[in-house]
Amino acid sequence: MAAAGLLYAIALKYLVFPAKVILTGFEGIAAALSYFFKSPSLFLIIYGISQAILIVFAYKKISRTFAIRTALTVGMVIVALPLLPELKVAESQQERLILVLFGGIISGLAKAMALRLRSSTGDEDVLGAWFAMKYLKPVGSIAVISAAISCVFGLVMEYFTYKQIEPVINTLMYTSIFIFTGAETLNNFFRKFKLVMITAFGKQPDAIGKAITTAAPHRTYTIQPGTGGYSSEPVHLVRTIVTHEELPEVLDALERDCPEAFHFHHDIEGISRSYYIKPIG
Repeated sequence: MAAAGLLYAIALKYLVFPAKVILTGFEGIAAALSYFFKSPSLFLIIYGISQAILIVFAYKKISRTFAIRTALTVGMVIVALPLLPELKVAESQQERLILVLFGGIISGLAKAMALRLRSSTGDEDVLGAWFAMKYLKPVGSIAVISAAISCVFGLVMEYFTYKQIEPVINTLMYTSIFIFTGAETLNNFFRKFKLVMITAFGKQPDAIGKAITTAAPHRTYTIQPGTGGYSSEPVHLVRTIVTHEELPEVLDALERDCPEAFHFHHDIEGISRSYYIKPIG
């Protein structure tokens, strides 16, 4: 958790802030105000207050464990930002695109690392975890939604700073790249809420089913009888739905316990909300 917080602080200080892109949620509002007033300490104050409110929300709506671990990760960000040495990684205007892309990738990795440890870097990740549990949507999706409000606020502050529309459009383009890069990185490395259907063919459906429930005890499966088109022999199709997080263990169990069974899997969308996924916390 400390490593996730430190990595996120590094992304903010050396990549995001020099590129002057607008972050999502309360972070974006804090960053926009710190850019406008040229005060890095202002970001820490607003960030700290807003994260404290969200941690209380996480404690009540998600879980005690998630809230405490998020507080530890966010605390590392707040401590690390002023203590990290000043470095000139790149010229923010000449190499702004590089800063934005690497900033999105590294911040996305930090968020994924925290979430896999049942924690978060705060802000929209707290709301993302809550929405993901409630609506079974990828966590990174909420970042795009929460970016709308903070982005509008940040662009207005940008206009007040320069009194020209060109810098505003420029910041909007780079901010969009940053947000989508970070969200895509997060969704690719944290797959708890991405679902996949596994279909296995075999003559021993009970063995296939046992392999599935051994690897994922809280999952069930459906058996469908069939007939082989070439051999005309009876065969059974066994289907189950698991998360990408559970997928490797289930496939290993099938390979180990049912080596004669033929299986494949594919991503699915639009599953019923009654489908159970273990809470993040």
